[in-house]
Amino acid sequence: MSSATQSVVEIRRLSADQVAAAAPDLATVLLDCVAGGASISFMADLTRERAEAFWRGVAQAARADGRVLFVAEDAEGVLGTVQLIPIGIDNQPHRAEVSKMLVHRRARRRGVGEQLMRAVEAAGRDLGRRLLTLDTMAGEAGERLYVRLGWVPIGVIPDFALYPDGRIGDTTFFYKRLELPS
Repeated sequence: MSSATQSVVEIRRLSADQVAAAAPDLATVLLDCVAGGASISFMADLTRERAEAFWRGVAQAARADGRVLFVAEDAEGVLGTVQLIPIGIDNQPHRAEVSKMLVHRRARRRGVGEQLMRAVEAAGRDLGRRLLTLDTMAGEAGERLYVRLGWVPIGVIPDFALYPDGRIGDTTFFYKRLELPS
């Protein structure tokens, strides 16, 4: 598809209630990523019911811990998502974790992941977070994206997580320091 025929992608922050309402669409993205082999906490037998329940749980968590969730949408609907989870312990009020950065296979290589990451970094700044962390499977597209966006790899833990088909894989951990407005 040429860039002239690709639809415009909009990044939008969702409230907890909007996350709950979008659970079916978010589940579609999650199911597609798992079917495509992404190691994102779920195995190949993930059902739609369980995927929707996961997103309803994220909505509840957003009410409780202040996490921020963004979606990427185009004319066909939701095609990606990412979360920023503020660390809620006394000695780490300056830090947040990036979680579940997912892009539907139909939207890959269109800059959607980069747009979502830019949004989550901006949200981190808005929350006064100076340090963000994340992890991803070593050698996968996410790792290349994070390096390109200036994230610093701090190490690889071998055999850290399973792929949906049961293969074991290594995980790379990253951090990024954010400049806060004065």
